[in-house]
Amino acid sequence: MADVNSFDVIVVGGGPGGYVCAIRCAQLGLKTAVVERDRMGGICLNWGCIPTKALLRSSEIWHLMHRLNEFGFSADNFKFDVTKIVARSRAVSKQLSDGVSFLMKKHKVTVIPGEAKLAGKGKLSVTKDGKTADYTAKNIVLATGARARTLPGLEPDGKLVWTYREAMVPTEFPKSLLVVGSGAIGIEFASFYKTLGAEVTVVEVLDRVMPVEDEEISTMAAKAFTKQGMKLKLGTTVTDLKRGDNNVTCTLKAKDGKTEQVTVERVILAMGIVGNVENIGLEAAGIKVEKTHIVAGKYGETGVDGVWAIGDLVGGPWLAHKAMHEGVIVAEKIAGVKGVHPLNTSNVAGCTYCWPQVASVGLTEAKAKETGRKIKVGKFPFIGNGKAIALGEADGLIKTVFDAATGELLGAHMIGAEVTELIQGYVIAKTGELTDQELAHTIFPHPTLSEMMHEAVLAADGAALHI
Repeated sequence: MADVNSFDVIVVGGGPGGYVCAIRCAQLGLKTAVVERDRMGGICLNWGCIPTKALLRSSEIWHLMHRLNEFGFSADNFKFDVTKIVARSRAVSKQLSDGVSFLMKKHKVTVIPGEAKLAGKGKLSVTKDGKTADYTAKNIVLATGARARTLPGLEPDGKLVWTYREAMVPTEFPKSLLVVGSGAIGIEFASFYKTLGAEVTVVEVLDRVMPVEDEEISTMAAKAFTKQGMKLKLGTTVTDLKRGDNNVTCTLKAKDGKTEQVTVERVILAMGIVGNVENIGLEAAGIKVEKTHIVAGKYGETGVDGVWAIGDLVGGPWLAHKAMHEGVIVAEKIAGVKGVHPLNTSNVAGCTYCWPQVASVGLTEAKAKETGRKIKVGKFPFIGNGKAIALGEADGLIKTVFDAATGELLGAHMIGAEVTELIQGYVIAKTGELTDQELAHTIFPHPTLSEMMHEAVLAADGAALHI
């Protein structure tokens, strides 16, 4: 009789990386289990990617409602109910989390509720409600994810000082907010609250917003945010948060040493993330951790036989789609699939769902120049595209960076309507190693926003047709 507590693979963590790894393992004929301490889907489905997109959809509709006249409509006295907006977001999240649970059943993956800890070679102990059970597996995949970074003196309290969790489920709408950090998470929340009418101040320690993006895109984003009425404090740190009854007085320090105080109803902390490396038995197992992340090889190997690690736990880019891809790589490596390719992070796109949207893949113009290669850059503005004008979304830019000698696509950067959907075209081109000429010879349908991607390729050779 088979041991019910013995598996080929046990995945620790049911987020995007973990559940996808488990599904792929099951597809490859491995007896698989997932340990999850909360809800299936992890942060992404429950507190991250998905519910935030539902919130941002509501703010996008609110924005469009204020432009009704432009499109030939009129309406008066429309208002929003933040409770209903949040309820819809939570319902979307629940539907997807339940969907993952269904997928586990469909693929005959055992779900073990509780907290797992490595307990020796091929062994795992799982604790739930004070009771511990032991499991064995030939392979253990660690996918415990990450959480919001906090700094001394800037700790969240869940009431006045929020992380993404509280920012996602406000019981009442704050009139004013200070967002600490202008990466994807910070800017998405800043955009959501600003669009719905809050006074929003964004503090960024570096000298530009969205600092990982191409500088030109970053500058355009800053202009758009400022035009919307967002206050951007760049090259600035928050040195103190003084909490009142229903507000927070924040002390801001600029690069030149000058300080100022800003009082807001709520503060959102978005200063990056740290890996969930505690209490899972890493030290005893001899698994190396650097800067709160497991050090893993190109196939997710940890250096300890039979233990693998994927997703946010192993470091950037901290994206659900990167974790999912790593989950598949590890599953196929475990199953002995031939020809498994390691992850190429330069082919992982980043998407920020603020207004306007921002998306990118590969090297920025500055990083491409740093490689010492001769490069060529193509740009095409939204104002030159018929579909963008018809949509009433004529602000934006698409930018391509090529190796001038070989025609290799080194990077692509976009700002404007629906660019998070468009970027995948360049990801396919990069993954398939298409050259500038092959892209130039590709016929893009008209009228679409995607035509701008073609024009931005042509523009790199001074051959754009519509500008």
